[in-house]
Amino acid sequence: MDTAQDTSQNTARVLVVGIDGVRLDLLPELATPHIDGIARAGFLAPVEVDSVTPTMSGPCWTTVVTGVGVAKHGVWANRFDGNRLDVFPDFTTRLAHDCGLRTFAVGGWAPLFLAQQGGPLFVAPSRLAYVAPREDTPEAWEEADERVTVEAEHLLQADDDLRAGFVYLGAVDETAHFLGCGQEYHRSIEAADRRLGRLLTAVRERPGHETEEWTVIVVTDHGHRDEGGHGGRSPQERMAWIAARGPGLPAGTTPSALHHADVAAHVYTALGITPDAHWTLDGTAFTA
Repeated sequence: MDTAQDTSQNTARVLVVGIDGVRLDLLPELATPHIDGIARAGFLAPVEVDSVTPTMSGPCWTTVVTGVGVAKHGVWANRFDGNRLDVFPDFTTRLAHDCGLRTFAVGGWAPLFLAQQGGPLFVAPSRLAYVAPREDTPEAWEEADERVTVEAEHLLQADDDLRAGFVYLGAVDETAHFLGCGQEYHRSIEAADRRLGRLLTAVRERPGHETEEWTVIVVTDHGHRDEGGHGGRSPQERMAWIAARGPGLPAGTTPSALHHADVAAHVYTALGITPDAHWTLDGTAFTA
């Protein structure tokens, strides 16, 4: 059986917030104070989707949460058929199963959370919550993201033993697909940032927060063409980003090269866990 060495104290905690389809080049002109605050306290840096990974949500999110690339996890599109998640599980499942830690995952895109389209990506965290959009429209996805945020706030505040969680917000991406990267898309990014702020408040209001050391990571999976859409190899589609703050991430110190697989690797490092060699992670911690 694969094992990992857990050298952490019970103070270490990690929250990863995935916001789908946020263009990095537009962030400076938008009101995103919570992403900006994380960047000031730690870093915000570009991540270019590598040359073998399709600029699609399925493969990119799978790389983010497993710490391995497409050649290992086997997710090449928005269908997850043929995946190898039994060998390369997401970090919420790995931490719960191999390390005995309390984790959660919550969001509204079905194949991430349900046995649909070859999923789920999140197989067995300690707590899993799926919030179905009532229909596939930007308005319905904003409503779903609102309910996701409420559920995540509850999970963050109700579980004293929580060690790591993943929150997925999908409205930004859906808005771009329907309406392009104009004003509605800008407003959706700002709404996602406000929801991020509520999650940060939920962390601060935990009963044991004063004795906890939190790492917060915000990540997007891909960009969008101006007219909306992705899946190609243009610079706009390939450019993603990561923002993070927490212990071991000094303000203003940006890692020289970042990859999506580094997110899961840093989750383990932040929790004081030395990955088992058999995990064969492709990512490395941000502090490496």
